[in-house]
Amino acid sequence: MSVTRDIVATYKAPGRVMARMVARGQREDRALIILMVGCILVFIAQWPRLARQAYMTGQDLNMLLGGTLLAWLFIMPLLLYVMALIVHLGARTFGGKGSGYGARLSLFWALLASSPVVLLHGLVAGFIGSGPALDGVGLLWLMLFAWFWIAGLIRIEWGDQSDPA
Repeated sequence: MSVTRDIVATYKAPGRVMARMVARGQREDRALIILMVGCILVFIAQWPRLARQAYMTGQDLNMLLGGTLLAWLFIMPLLLYVMALIVHLGARTFGGKGSGYGARLSLFWALLASSPVVLLHGLVAGFIGSGPALDGVGLLWLMLFAWFWIAGLIRIEWGDQSDPA
């Protein structure tokens, strides 16, 4: 399946999509590109908010963009790798039988699959600003991200991966 079809399918059955992705074989290049595209989309989602912040406070937009670029494209990938390792080791202590690759892929895929809502969050932050709409979209993103990650992780660590269909 294409990435966009996998993203849409994730909103229906995240565990099934994760099992199908792991069944394709362990490919670290695929996991890394999923992570980097997810981080790039989150970085792009910040642009409207940063433009609004620069306009309202008089700060230099380029400085704000540079700091956000550093955070999302250099620091967050490293932190996400560490977080996936910690969660995988924690799952192993509770009887998880999945691989480290599966744990990484489930986290990275949750970020990428929930990115449409992150983009919406950025638009709301840029055009509307703080308020209940921004909080609601942020909560929606958090719930979707958690659902995708937990469902994928459960399928990888404790579920049946022989039936990826």
